[in-house]
Amino acid sequence: MAASQGRLAGSVAAGIVVARLLGFIRERVFAHYFGNSPAADAFRAALKIPNVIRNLLGEGTLAASFVPVYAALLERGEKEEARRLASTMASLLVLITAASALLGIVLAPVITDFAAPGFSGDTRDLTVRLVEILFPMSGVMILSAWCLGVLNTHGKFFLSYAAAGMWNVAQIAVLVALGGYLLGARLVTALAWGALAGSLLQVAVQLPTALKLAGRLRWELSLGLASVRRVIRNWGPVVVGAGVVQISSIVDTQLASLLSGGAVAMLGYAQLLATLPLSLFGVSIAAAALPELSRDAASDARQELASRISDSLRRLGFYIIPSAFALASLGSWLVAALFQTGRFGASDTELVAGVVAAYAIGLPAQASVKLLASGHYALGDTKTPVRIAVASVVTSAALAFVLMKRLGVAGIALGSGLGAYLNLALNYATLERKVGRLWGAGHNRDFAAAGLGAVLASGAAILVGSRLGSPWAAAVASSIGFGLVFGVVTLAAGHPDAAALVRRFKLRSARS
Repeated sequence: MAASQGRLAGSVAAGIVVARLLGFIRERVFAHYFGNSPAADAFRAALKIPNVIRNLLGEGTLAASFVPVYAALLERGEKEEARRLASTMASLLVLITAASALLGIVLAPVITDFAAPGFSGDTRDLTVRLVEILFPMSGVMILSAWCLGVLNTHGKFFLSYAAAGMWNVAQIAVLVALGGYLLGARLVTALAWGALAGSLLQVAVQLPTALKLAGRLRWELSLGLASVRRVIRNWGPVVVGAGVVQISSIVDTQLASLLSGGAVAMLGYAQLLATLPLSLFGVSIAAAALPELSRDAASDARQELASRISDSLRRLGFYIIPSAFALASLGSWLVAALFQTGRFGASDTELVAGVVAAYAIGLPAQASVKLLASGHYALGDTKTPVRIAVASVVTSAALAFVLMKRLGVAGIALGSGLGAYLNLALNYATLERKVGRLWGAGHNRDFAAAGLGAVLASGAAILVGSRLGSPWAAAVASSIGFGLVFGVVTLAAGHPDAAALVRRFKLRSARS
């Protein structure tokens, strides 16, 4: 069971790695041409609301409501009902895509003023123009989420997550091709068109396989089907819950727009780096677990479900705890290696590294919440995570507002992370009451081993990196040193996930 889920999570992580590596290349090229300029602020703010719409109606929310129902139908052998469910959801999403694109274009000025109330003059005008171009992208990304739901349910994880790399490829191509000819507003406008084209490519690479797996799809709006009603009924609370979380994201951008110029751009750079482990481990483990958790719930195997969540929590801690320590201790070298070029200077590196360190504090909680929420969704409970999200977002916003006055952009990131721990505590307590004990007997020892390994690895990595002058050399050497020390310490402590990694490596070496 654990090995199978580990392989599935590995497929998700591999897909995310491909997309994220391309994302870092995109961001480095972006930093070279825009730095923390007004054009960079405008592009970050213009992306905010389309991304909110995508997150509200797309990947996470659709998967949480669609995958459990779709997987249960397939598990019971009701293939025709599953096909009709997939057809109806695809048809609904096409309608939503068209409506959201039109609405975003018409309301671009209102959207800009809402997302970035501190913008004025040329920066505001440029943001409005970018919103008009980028908003249709949100609808296309919703269609991509349907593909992801179908692919994941059928065990095809790599393609659905690697496809996001096409969005990055399109933008890289625009910047490389036009960066030497266009500047400022003209270049960032071309980049927005590239982002829209990239979203279309992201759907195009997934659609053939998704259509093949889903069966004979046709235009269908069978809203009377029990399975469709259940998906829509579950989707509503999940969307509301995601909306609450997205409100927190919007508030972060709003607060940043009130600070000095470049604050919105700095927040964007830091989020890209800080959310990498969240995507690699939090999303991959939660995404791989959801179909299996849904099957456990469908067969009323509560003990099996609890055991699966417990194992996933332990595995998540093994990866996410050292990730948080690495970001906090090695952030300056990582930021310099990735972004310090062209208009992005050394002073920008130090500011962004501080924001990354603040985000790292909340990383373990944010990653764990994704897994625990999947447990609720598998049980058909989409309301509890919503209520919890409301409390945590209000807490996060209040803390961010207070802390930014003393810490600037880093205070916004810190407030967001601290609020996530309230979310974690409440989700854990409510889920444990439903399925039984989630914290196994050996979890304290395993988490202590991961924490000790991360502390010692951070110290060793800082010693290595501080002796090297080149940011790239320091980033690479310190990261390798961190990984080696963490691996040795956790292996010596008998951590099961460290031992599993070694076994997997030996098995692959033997096969090759």
